[in-house]
Amino acid sequence: MENHIIPPILDNKHHDRPSVFEPASLLREARRQKSLPAGDVPDICVLDPDGDLARHLMQAGARRNPYWACYHTDLYDLDLNGTTVGVLGCAVGAAFAVLVAEELFASGCRLLISVTSAGQILPSGQPPYFVLVDRALRDEGTSYHYLPRAPYARIRAEALSLGRAALRASANIVQGGVWTTDAPFRETAEAIAFARSENLLAVEMEAAALYALAEAKSYTIICFAHVTNQMGVNENDFEKGESDGNTAFVRLISLIAQAQRNKP
Repeated sequence: MENHIIPPILDNKHHDRPSVFEPASLLREARRQKSLPAGDVPDICVLDPDGDLARHLMQAGARRNPYWACYHTDLYDLDLNGTTVGVLGCAVGAAFAVLVAEELFASGCRLLISVTSAGQILPSGQPPYFVLVDRALRDEGTSYHYLPRAPYARIRAEALSLGRAALRASANIVQGGVWTTDAPFRETAEAIAFARSENLLAVEMEAAALYALAEAKSYTIICFAHVTNQMGVNENDFEKGESDGNTAFVRLISLIAQAQRNKP
């Protein structure tokens, strides 16, 4: 039996070296195989891991973005007061979220917003509400391919400024840290107690990896945890509010888009 002193996820990483396999190469071949036209996706794109907003747009007849060449997902165009935002649904988990995020930035995205359901760790109100994630505990695997080992991945300053503009305009947003895990059904009492001791507000599955990507490649990524549940320990949990949470979701995106437009 091999005895690794350093776990493989932490070993043999070369964070300063380029990848042989690049997202632009994958997209080039997907575009060729699908006979898609050349063009860019919207400057602002949104990850919707739960898929509620993406499904709503699809059912309402929203345009599927014609330039999005991903093999795994569709991108829907959402018009917000003259600004087109791309919405991508069901990219759940750190690895999948970063895969499509890489492809979005290679396709013309300049600002990526992730809004994912999360379980409450430390109460900051009565769910549902949003947490502007400023740090994420790296209890997943993807971030370690982008940044050296460290307990947390943190939001970049430009992204935090945009997020705080939304926070100031809404009473339904708080700022704080989260725990990012690859294994939601291994959220033990002991792990939750540790997260509380770190003053983390919620648990979700993507933020740490997305912030590691942002730091490694100087991308602008803002993660929000939509605290909708207390991990099912009570009945009538997982309620998102009006229109499956889409009303609050669209308002949040609109606030970020407005802050982006108002940048000097």
